[in-house]
Formats: sequence, C-alpha cells, structure tokens
Amino acid sequence: MEIGTNVAGKMVSALKRLGFDKVFDTNTGADFTIMEEASELIERLEKKDHLPMITSCSPGWVKYIEMNYPELLPHLSSCKSPHQMFGAILKTYFAEKEGIDPRKIYVVSVMPCIAKKFERGRPEMKEDGLYDVDNVITTRELSRMIKQANIEFTKLGDTAFDNPMGEATGAAAIFGTTGGVMEAALRTAQDVLTGEDLEKIDFKQVRGEEGIKRATVNIAGNDLNVVAASGLSNARQILEEIKNGTANYQFVEIMACPGGCIMGGGQPIKSSKIRREVDVRKLRADALYTIDERSTIRKSHENPILKKIYKDYLGAPGGEKAHKLLHTHYVERDKYHI
Repeated sequence: MEIGTNVAGKMVSALKRLGFDKVFDTNTGADFTIMEEASELIERLEKKDHLPMITSCSPGWVKYIEMNYPELLPHLSSCKSPHQMFGAILKTYFAEKEGIDPRKIYVVSVMPCIAKKFERGRPEMKEDGLYDVDNVITTRELSRMIKQANIEFTKLGDTAFDNPMGEATGAAAIFGTTGGVMEAALRTAQDVLTGEDLEKIDFKQVRGEEGIKRATVNIAGNDLNVVAASGLSNARQILEEIKNGTANYQFVEIMACPGGCIMGGGQPIKSSKIRREVDVRKLRADALYTIDERSTIRKSHENPILKKIYKDYLGAPGGEKAHKLLHTHYVERDKYHI
C-alpha cells in the first residue's frame, strides 16, 4: 500500500483475527499525556521551576539523558509516555468499570519504537505489583504476525476501535512526528491559560523536518521560547546549551529518532530504492497532519472520553490520583550497564 496510507481500521481487524479481545487506540493515551504535560508546563511556568521543561515520551531519549546528562533530569517532565499511561488506565479505571481483575488483563502495545520494549520493563512502571504494559511488539513484528497468520491485510475491512477508550483527537495523532507533542501541548495550554476556546489550532512554527526547530510562540499574551529537536546528536546540542546556561527556552521537545516516532526503529524498513524515490518521513508526517486536520476534535482537553474519566475517576490533571497513575520518575543510569 502507498506510504502514508491510514490503515488503522485494517490493523484493528487484523488484531481481532489474531485473538485480541479488545483493541484500543494508543492516541487516547496521547491525549492523557497532553492533559498532564500541559498542566505540568503551566505549573512550572507559574513557579519558574526547572525551566525549560523537556518532554519525556521518547524512551530512547529518556535513557540517553539518564546516562549522559543526569544533572539535567529535574528538567524532564514526569509524565509517562502515552502507551504507559494507557496501560495504567486500563488496569485501574477500565478494570473497575468492567469488573475485571487487573491481574487477568494482558496489555500489549503495538509501537513504532524498539526502546518501548525496555521502557515497559522499568520498575517505575509498576503499580501494586503489576506492570502498566505487559508486552510491546513493534509495527514490523505485527506485520510479520499478520503474514504468518495468512491474513490478506489489503483485503480486510475497517473495524472501529473498542470503547470506552477508542476515541482520540487530532492533537494525539500528530504525536508521532517531530514537533507534534509540543504543538499538541500548546493547543491545550493556551486554552487553559486564557480560559477560552481559542480558534488558533496550528503552531506551524514547530513543524518541519529540520533536526532542530526554534520558535517563539505567544501563549495568553506571553512569549514562550520553544525548541523541538529530533535525533540524539541534535538533542546533545540542546542539552549543552541548557547545561552551559546559553539557552533561553521554556519548553523543549526531544525525540530520539530523526523525524520522530514515524521513523522509529520498529517501523517497516524501506529499500534504498524507495528511499531514493520518495521522502518516506514526509509522507508519513503528512498522513498524521491529514488525520489531525480531518478530526472533529483537535484539542486533547476537548476529548469527551477524557472529560468523563477525569470527572469520574482521576480528578484534576496533575492531581494526586492522576499523578500516582500517570507520572513517574527517572534516575541516573550507568551508561556501561543496562
């Protein structure tokens, strides 16, 4: 199929045929991440505490800072990544709602990322003795499983994600490309700070394929200096600026993979011939922005599913219960040992 084709519906159909009882959209987890991350950013801006705040949803990047710049860990957001948040919600809220013993729920995340396999097993990702996520397979591994099961993927019809957590926003969709996490967080932060539902949706200053994108965005009448970097060589450059005091950022997004998750190490590998003929990164990114533009809801805080779960179960974003389930901590790590 053409690069950039949205095959989410076919993936749900395939996963059902492979034996999964429920298939949820990890993008709903991304909406939770935005709610918590925007709340954390606003709190840090108000307190002027450990700025700039740096995103924490790329586990390869998180391990890099733990191993190479442990003195900068206080700048790292305490938010778990989307699939880890989602796993925590499934084994608490969903388990209670459905009357299921959480020990009988086996959560598998399908990810474009190999580092998510390591992240899943971090001891910090446990609650009451249960891991948030029990297993991670890459998109490439899933495609092999589909072929091994003799499922003709291109002939599958589309199946909707299961509820009550199968609805996500356009903001969540753009998480997978560099600059997307920052843009999604800014959409929510501006509305929370102004108390209004602003028409401004797109923050195109942080879009694009450049390894480092610096911009100044106006949020609630205040200029915010931001930077989005992808690729660890570019991350190092930004960290050195923060370390030596030459940086003047308030918000930093970093993804380990050049271009973001769309170019993750677990993604299908394209031949050199295809890579010469087309820009794979751009086609994948354009697909995500198209999903966003066509979405009915494009801001995470307007997701009705999230509104209900916060109201009925979590309380306020950044509150005690939300913090317990959806946040974590990071530690200095010996670079010569796992």
